[in-house]
Amino acid sequence: MHRFPSAEWTAALRMALNNDRAYREVGKAWTFGAVAMIVRSDPANGVERAAGIILDVHAGECRSARFVEGTDDPADAEFVIVGSYARWKDVIEGKLDPIKGMMEGKLKLTRGHLPTIIRFVEPSRLVVSSASKVPTDFN
Repeated sequence: MHRFPSAEWTAALRMALNNDRAYREVGKAWTFGAVAMIVRSDPANGVERAAGIILDVHAGECRSARFVEGTDDPADAEFVIVGSYARWKDVIEGKLDPIKGMMEGKLKLTRGHLPTIIRFVEPSRLVVSSASKVPTDFN
């Protein structure tokens, strides 16, 4: 089990993405830069400071995945999606589609071009599918 969010969980997500044959195929069209998934500070759930996962995804490969703390706006991500711990838990458990979450205001795209990210519903769904396969400890 990997605590979410953490460096260990982030590394496991990278491995899950790179082992997902469907993601590697469907994600080939994504060449728009790194995507950051930021969890707002939530001390009640063990997130003392904002934390996030920066996925350097490119052409169906997760070239790197980095865990960051203390920022909700990492400079090295072209797309930044911010949400509460509860919302990201819903995403990982498959209860909330991240694109739908952005459209409904449950997740906020704070950097990046929304029409671009909306075009990539299927790769987004497969990222969530890979995330759901990571053994996750939510407290």
